Amino acid sequence: MKRSLLSLLVFAGLLSYGCKSPEPAQPQRPNIIFIMSDDHAYQAISAYDNSLIETPNIDRLAKMGMLFTNASVTNSICAPSRATILTGKHSHLNGKVDNHFHFDTTNVTFPQLLQEAGYQTAMFGKLHFGNNPKGFDQFKILPGQGSYYNPDFITKHEGNIQVEGYVTDIVTDMTLDWLANERKADQPFMLMYLHKAPHRSWLMAERHLEDFTNRKFPEPKTLFDDYAGRAAAAEAEMRIMDHMAWAGDNKVFPAVMDELGIPEIGYDKTRFQSEYGRLTESQKAAFDRAYTPINEAFKKAYPSMSDADKLRWKYQRYLQDYLGTIQAVDENMGRLLDYLEANGLMENTIIVYTSDQGFYLGEHGWFDKRFVYDESFKTPLLVSWPQRIKAGSRSDELVQNLDFAQTFLEAAGVKAPSDMQGESLLPILTGQNDKWNRDAVYYHYYEYPAEHMVNRHYAIVTKDYKLVHYYFVEDRWELIDRKKDPMELKNEYDNPAYKQIREELHRRLTDLRVKYKDNSELSQKYIDDLMRDASAGKVFGVSPDKIREIQNRRAKIDLEKK
Repeated sequence: MKRSLLSLLVFAGLLSYGCKSPEPAQPQRPNIIFIMSDDHAYQAISAYDNSLIETPNIDRLAKMGMLFTNASVTNSICAPSRATILTGKHSHLNGKVDNHFHFDTTNVTFPQLLQEAGYQTAMFGKLHFGNNPKGFDQFKILPGQGSYYNPDFITKHEGNIQVEGYVTDIVTDMTLDWLANERKADQPFMLMYLHKAPHRSWLMAERHLEDFTNRKFPEPKTLFDDYAGRAAAAEAEMRIMDHMAWAGDNKVFPAVMDELGIPEIGYDKTRFQSEYGRLTESQKAAFDRAYTPINEAFKKAYPSMSDADKLRWKYQRYLQDYLGTIQAVDENMGRLLDYLEANGLMENTIIVYTSDQGFYLGEHGWFDKRFVYDESFKTPLLVSWPQRIKAGSRSDELVQNLDFAQTFLEAAGVKAPSDMQGESLLPILTGQNDKWNRDAVYYHYYEYPAEHMVNRHYAIVTKDYKLVHYYFVEDRWELIDRKKDPMELKNEYDNPAYKQIREELHRRLTDLRVKYKDNSELSQKYIDDLMRDASAGKVFGVSPDKIREIQNRRAKIDLEKK
């Protein structure tokens, strides 16, 4: 099915919808629209910070409802974050600890419970794991990471299809088509509208190429971070300079790399050719018009560029493409919100905009996520519900993606299973903060050894501090003073002035691990499973040499403990 045909169907549906008789009175239970992008940094939403991009349509939710400044994730990596959202349980209990292992489909998810309670349910876009999501009357999802251009979809009723066009536009077309032509007016609905953007490798829509490839963005103050006192940060392989691919990420043509003698970084040229090869001839022409001048200028400049010059060049290329993909997300958010307003669906609908985690936009010299440092740990969260949430409100409460399932279930009048671990956000959303008493959250990252090589760690986070334990190839602790050190550059763990605070945080961290049923035995199981697969060459981005190095370091730690 071509996108042009899909657009015509949507347009026809909208016309016919406008000609329908008045709908029955809206059901008392609220509709729920859960909107999530992939790797959307809060720094790249102008309601949070307008120094990089303006996002007027996403900002509309902040004006209509509530913006959270301390929303976070329990595990900053794509598929585990989604599993936590669906199940309301931490990674160690739902079993989806990383992107490598499969999701346990025996988990009960909140869409299943809403469907059983009479909600019409639909999902469009990026799920990331599985090809038959449970609890949905309709779905059209991208396989795995999906593609920006001419994407494939796994569908509930049509089998596998390919749609020509740009993925952000197509997912919105599908969403609007469902609202216009499949939604039942006498039944509440739960709709998941899930974007691929702005996930790597950051291909923006044709209409944004000329604009964004000519923009220049301010550099973060920590672009040249030296990671002093933070061994895990120094080891991580997600530095823009050293680990961001020239072709696959920064769009340097493979032929230009060969001409300049630039070595590949990872699956550099392969990723470029894979994405470029999906384009139609007209799409390739637009791509070439935008990136050929960049490549020609780069060829002239490269021989005399210092390492600092190269980092700055790669940073600008990164931000241009990353933010260009967000422009399409914001435009399509506007299409959805306009439709809801035009069809009387705004008042009794909870609308959530979030990301599966945050992302580094050059802070600490990085791209990607994974760490408990703010840029990946914190996530954007904006919620609108005109009947219940005060317009233009803000909250600095410590909330997590763990809380979504129970929030939606309570709003729908559905009892949450006793093994869900989150807390409903309704007290905060409705101005009853005296009924909310969380003062710390728990974080646990598992995917190591794996791509980007971020050591396993767990942490307690309060509004004032973070206490972090790196426990696999480094047995180290970090204590971060969030108020005095907002850029998170200094480890205060061995500072005598923080002795009392450190001891208190240790006690509270132990209590949280008991509360959420996390323990060293579970961690060891996940370590053993991943090391087994990594040793067998089944883990992306990990070489046999790296495995041997890790095993030697682990042996040294074990010996020191004895």
